[in-house]
Amino acid sequence: MKKIAFIGVLFIAFTLTSNAQEIAENAIGLRLGDSDAFGAEISYQRALGSNNRLEVDLGWRSGNNFDGFKLTGLYQWVWQLDGDFNWYAGAGGGLGSFNIDNADNDTFAFIAGDIGIEYNFDIPLLLSLDFRPELGFGDFNDDLGFDIALGVRYQF
Repeated sequence: MKKIAFIGVLFIAFTLTSNAQEIAENAIGLRLGDSDAFGAEISYQRALGSNNRLEVDLGWRSGNNFDGFKLTGLYQWVWQLDGDFNWYAGAGGGLGSFNIDNADNDTFAFIAGDIGIEYNFDIPLLLSLDFRPELGFGDFNDDLGFDIALGVRYQF
């Protein structure tokens, strides 16, 4: 009987402390950071449920002696912290290509994790700060890279 009462109390406590958050159906914007020479990415988020979403990012970079792009896809789970603050975690991967001095063209693939915090404003603006470790495979990117970025997105 004590076990049933204990489980009942835990269930009631969990129900009272759980808060439903709203994530935007769609969000588009920029993710600004720096890892492996990719500083800016166009970012799109699509809600897949009440607390999960898909994020797709396309980053490109052009310099004096190099050009490159990186495409990333992540599946994320979102939890409410307090009020309009949420935190999220996810996993995914991607691929990219890099051209150095118009001679070496290297393609790479990577797997990635993602953890971050975001704030939903009363206007359709979403700000986020996240940390994305990436493990790369290929000639250009064959190690562990750490990507920290600020995201600014319009929600609709």
